[in-house]
Amino acid sequence: MPFVKVVKNKAYFKTFQVKFRRRREGRTDYRQRHKLITQDKNKYQSPKYRLVVRFTNRYVICQIIYAEIIGDKVLCTATSKELPRYGLSVGLKNYAAAYCTGLLVARRLLEKLGLDETYSGVEEVTGEVVSTEVNGRTYFVEEVDDEKRPFRALLDVGIKNTTTGAKVFGAMKGASDGGLDIPHSNKRFPGYSRDTKQFDAEMHKGRIMGEHVADYMREMEEDDEENYQKHFAAYLAADLEADDLEELYEKVHSAIREDPTHKAAPKFTAIDKAFKHPVKKTYEQRKADSLAK
Repeated sequence: MPFVKVVKNKAYFKTFQVKFRRRREGRTDYRQRHKLITQDKNKYQSPKYRLVVRFTNRYVICQIIYAEIIGDKVLCTATSKELPRYGLSVGLKNYAAAYCTGLLVARRLLEKLGLDETYSGVEEVTGEVVSTEVNGRTYFVEEVDDEKRPFRALLDVGIKNTTTGAKVFGAMKGASDGGLDIPHSNKRFPGYSRDTKQFDAEMHKGRIMGEHVADYMREMEEDDEENYQKHFAAYLAADLEADDLEELYEKVHSAIREDPTHKAAPKFTAIDKAFKHPVKKTYEQRKADSLAK
């Protein structure tokens, strides 16, 4: 048998450096995070804001976050769990709901900073990328104010795949239409064709207004009525049909713009005060119980 060199010997393990916990768990892409939070040295103490979009099993979460040495700090947050307050009680995780959540966090943040009137965003959905150039710099808003520049944030997708048509870009588009300055292009929106290099804004608008859900509802209702009743039970319980969705999302967008403020949940008061923990038994009582068995 030929001589085999042992690579992982004692000296190797003594110098082995364990990766960060969140890297070991597969929860943080540190290469991406380093690029997102690293600030230029001539902009000392100026935070670099991120639009963080995450998806749970049922909801969409959008937050505006900036990093400090002691950890990240959240400036503003919104979730699709709040959308029933604005009239949307079903489909709280699809592309249209992601757009609504992004719009909500943008309007809420700008109202908090006093920029909501200066940067009103895109009030009528078009699906197009909005941008303007001032002094050689591109801002992704319709118009730049002379005194106050728009609030810039960078999209943080986490470990999600950035495929064309992904829901994270729906949330980003909602925040951009809400008045935030978020650098982006149309290459990852639904409606962009990599082969022809063409972008269909009408297709993207249809996705924002829930047309893909409406088309699926119509198709399933024709092909399989029984499965349609099961699959869209929540929609039918809310008295929603395929033709109602576009008007519904228009109303939701208007309601968000009217009042984006956060409403605190009512304090839980239904406490059962009659319940009491039983008194711990003595050794003699436990022994008697054991003998009685």
